[in-house]
Amino acid sequence: MPVAKPESSDSRVIAHVDMDCFYVQVEQRKQPQLRGLPTAVVQYNEWKGGALIAVSYEARKFGIKRSMRGEEAKEVCPQVQLVQVPVARGKADLSGYRNAGSEVVSILARRGRCERASIDEVYLDLTDAAEMMLTDNPPQGMETIDEEALKSHILGLNNEDGSDVKENVRKWIHRHNADHRDKLLACGILIVAELRMQVLKETEFTCSAGIAHNKMLAKLASGMNKPAQQTVVPFSSVKGLLDTLPIRKMKQLGGKLGISLQMDMGVNTVGDLLQFPEEKLQERYGINTGTWLWNIARGISGEEVEGRLLPKSHGSGKTFPGPRALKTVPAVQHWLNQLCEELSERLCSDLDQNKRIAHTLTLHARAYKSSDSDSQKKFPSKSCPLRYGTAKIQEDAFNLFQAGLREYIGFYGDKTRGSHCRGWGITSLSVSASKIVPIPSGTCSIAKYFHGQSTSHFSSMQSSDNLNTEATLSLPSGSECYSEVNLSEPKIDFPKEESWIKDTVPDLDLQEQKDLSSTLSEKTQDGFIQEDISPLLLSEPE
Repeated sequence: MPVAKPESSDSRVIAHVDMDCFYVQVEQRKQPQLRGLPTAVVQYNEWKGGALIAVSYEARKFGIKRSMRGEEAKEVCPQVQLVQVPVARGKADLSGYRNAGSEVVSILARRGRCERASIDEVYLDLTDAAEMMLTDNPPQGMETIDEEALKSHILGLNNEDGSDVKENVRKWIHRHNADHRDKLLACGILIVAELRMQVLKETEFTCSAGIAHNKMLAKLASGMNKPAQQTVVPFSSVKGLLDTLPIRKMKQLGGKLGISLQMDMGVNTVGDLLQFPEEKLQERYGINTGTWLWNIARGISGEEVEGRLLPKSHGSGKTFPGPRALKTVPAVQHWLNQLCEELSERLCSDLDQNKRIAHTLTLHARAYKSSDSDSQKKFPSKSCPLRYGTAKIQEDAFNLFQAGLREYIGFYGDKTRGSHCRGWGITSLSVSASKIVPIPSGTCSIAKYFHGQSTSHFSSMQSSDNLNTEATLSLPSGSECYSEVNLSEPKIDFPKEESWIKDTVPDLDLQEQKDLSSTLSEKTQDGFIQEDISPLLLSEPE
């Protein structure tokens, strides 16, 4: 967990740009007649018209929420326009939304270091651009300020005396006696307003933004005034913002840590944390988490904008709620094959376009056991080295599933019979590829091998010696080489667990253990896809 020093972050200019009802905007661009109408994007299935994953601001005025189903939305607002997410391989296909997000990222990246945080949100480090503007063309000397910049919401700016709001913003930007931090933020206001207008011009999408001295504050600010607006957090207004902010509104405090702070420490707002010394927080929650809590109470965060335009992982998933749960091994294998085919296409596209290769394949699932008193036991995630080629990914993913299933049902518990196991069902299934790195220099043969090959299946592989020599150059020490992977297919009748299969256990501090089950959002992290959007794959709602 990053531990910040105040002096290292106060002079930065960080923006968090958040697309407004992004899935709806993408559909409205394709169908302009939907603009201005109450609209929702729905992932259709047979139960009550499917799940809403995005709701326009016009529809929200009628009381439509993302937690509703399509039929419920129609009851609340009969004139609502429901647009179905495209379907491929029997599941939602979000590639169009992902590509639209890439259009926005390419524009924002023109002015600073850019980190794509999800399908529709981006962090920007504008410090260098702001410093350059302050040197070459400082806002204090500008005769005219762009109208969009004058619409900015600056926290702490007193607009309650009846004075003109835009004129107050103009005066704040023009201040000659402002300290260096506020002068940099003034530059950030102008730069972000210009970028947002450029995004609108080139893509027809509106976006909102938060501008502050670190990522944490910029993220908080971006959702305060929407749509198509920007909010600024000067250093002098940080305490006022955090003093009354509910603890569960803070990123990473919506789960077990937030509950503990409320129940055990009586902390209901971020400002309540100020009463505790750092040593007390460290004693209760550990050194790293305690220091992190002490810092965020003061608006301190040293987390850097990573400069990442591409996702850190690729994944594909689908949920099977209620009666749609998968209850046989062949049914699971069928859907795994579909998910792996999509994952393979995205990996090959990434390799071809970005010259990156992934090293780890991970399987996640949710399951239940109707006959087990421990019905809340989690299905274990499993991972192994990733082999390129659709058939190989499908084979390895199925092996991972069977290893997880054996552990889940217990070697010495229920017996499995053929392709059926008594009393279990799979309600969510996903595969992901991670540890994606650029291909090291001198490994062009890998790129050559994949270039021009089918994205759905490869009929042959490069020689194992060459692949091992090249691909493992970027693997962390201790990782298995591909030649050492035992890929014999495990049987369902309790064979010995293969040594190459690894348990995937998140290495998280307590504050990072989020309870996302109550949160629905229209966003997906790192391009990860899930039908009936699973809360596990989502970032915070707008």
